Amino acid sequence: MLRRSATQSCDIMIIPREIIEEIQHRSDIEEVIGSYVNLKRAGSNFQGLCPFHSEKSPSFTVFPATKSFYCFGCGVGGDVFTFVMKAENLDYVSAVETLATRAGITIPTDKNSASSEMSRRRVFDMNLDAAKFFRRCLYDEKLGKIGMDYLSGKRQLSQATIKHFGLGFAPNSFGMLTDYMHGLGYTDQELMKGFLCGKSQKTGRPYDYFRNRIMFPIIDTSGNVIAFGGRVMDDSKPKYLNSSDTPGFKKSRNLFALNYAKNHCSEQMILCEGYMDVIALHAAGFENAVATLGTAITSEQARIMSKYTKRVIISYDSDEAGQRAANRAMSVLAEVGMDVRVLQMNGAKDPDEYIKKFGPDRFRHVIGESKTGFDYKMQNILAKYDIVLPEDKIKAIAELCSLISEYPSSVEREVYISTVSSKIGVSKDGIAKDVERILRKRSQEYRNKESREAKMSIKGIGDRVNPDAAKNPHANAIEEAILGLMLLYDEYRNAVASQSIELSEDDFFTELGKRIFSEMMRLQKTDGGFAMSLMGENFTPEEMGRMQKMEHSRRQLTENGWDNFKSSVEALKSEKERISNRANGEWMENLRKRRDELKNKQTRT
Repeated sequence: MLRRSATQSCDIMIIPREIIEEIQHRSDIEEVIGSYVNLKRAGSNFQGLCPFHSEKSPSFTVFPATKSFYCFGCGVGGDVFTFVMKAENLDYVSAVETLATRAGITIPTDKNSASSEMSRRRVFDMNLDAAKFFRRCLYDEKLGKIGMDYLSGKRQLSQATIKHFGLGFAPNSFGMLTDYMHGLGYTDQELMKGFLCGKSQKTGRPYDYFRNRIMFPIIDTSGNVIAFGGRVMDDSKPKYLNSSDTPGFKKSRNLFALNYAKNHCSEQMILCEGYMDVIALHAAGFENAVATLGTAITSEQARIMSKYTKRVIISYDSDEAGQRAANRAMSVLAEVGMDVRVLQMNGAKDPDEYIKKFGPDRFRHVIGESKTGFDYKMQNILAKYDIVLPEDKIKAIAELCSLISEYPSSVEREVYISTVSSKIGVSKDGIAKDVERILRKRSQEYRNKESREAKMSIKGIGDRVNPDAAKNPHANAIEEAILGLMLLYDEYRNAVASQSIELSEDDFFTELGKRIFSEMMRLQKTDGGFAMSLMGENFTPEEMGRMQKMEHSRRQLTENGWDNFKSSVEALKSEKERISNRANGEWMENLRKRRDELKNKQTRT
């Protein structure tokens, strides 16, 4: 939680972390930064001219998948809070408040109610009781008729499927759930922390967060009800309303129906956009389907999926938004080494509609014909051009060569070059030469950049963010590798926090490294765990940018496994010991010199 002294008094305002994370969730980083910077799409990311230093070629990049930005020119980076801090010259809490106002979120000012903690177990118990309430309401002939008519009538779900997923209904009532939960001993504060109720700004009365909605319980792999999704029964907005992060739930780290799919996905997993698609697939016998929770897929979700399967078939809506989401998902899943395929359905907009129209067997056939990520992207590129026209053909080939160059494996590139050659009718040699030219140019740009950075690092020029780095560039490089891995992967933070890997603040050389490690571990050991969005409270935008660089550098590498992490920790400790031994040796040598000088002086007298 964030603390801040009030301007006119000694009172302390406390902002709960779940409020901060909800503000970040509602503050789309592309949209916020896009109001300051003219952004243009560059693959799955966005680029523009940096607003923080003068430049002619864009080096400022926004990464939607990680909700972050980084300028490769001046080194500023971080999340949406960091950007507003830098752009508006605000402190961290003021930036949080600014974005809260923009997102229409009220930050609680009651320091007593906001500061009390709530355990994960209490959240789970509360959600289970709420799920039972929603279920009773669905089966109530008066309260739940509209919900049951929708599920069993319009959606054609069987009673077995409805019960299997624990579906329920939130009545169109101001406070029916709140009153029921009060009767079970839950307080308004607990219900608000669990995002089951809100508080009216006009009257101060609590109100049910979910009203007139089909309720989808979100259940983790241990069987706990951790959150809810709600689909409205009228034209109200938003159509789907999802629980925000709580002490027992992180959107970015959970998947709908993984509690069932984990037992049926050893060969492959189907990734859908929504709850109903997943339920329809499970009902039709495809029990390996999951969905993200109202957001684009995150790196945490991709890593979770990689623990259960090696192949993911993306089954998103066939509209333009679905295609964009599929492209993002392919990039995120590829980063964790997944074999990614894309499902293309003709004659239906989503899996639910397709199965209703054509049946499960036809859908199974479509799964078998799912396209590789390259085939899917190639098809989208070719759809933009009329390759009968020479100028369009040249543009299409240029895009396809750029696409091929993004694949690190030379074997993959050779296969894709052959595919494009036969598809467009251009020689393989010509395409291969263009791909090689792009690779050479990219490699030269990277070497030039690395050379510039290495020279500056060795000389200590301009590194005001971490001035200690120039004192021992080798040790600093090891530090940044370790911190980059810990920023990226929860399992490494857990290993250090549980002391299964021995690493402490004293093992680090630079003051910045010590501070990053210390704060990361402090957050990791809290009930909510580590969150990059909370680091900005104690670090400047330039320091956040350095962390972003550490994370980005590791993300570009393929060797980020346990052996790499352990060897980096051992290397850091060895370097520390070497420096310590050298320092002790120099101290002993100075002591010997002083002793000899004293003896010589005594002899002369």
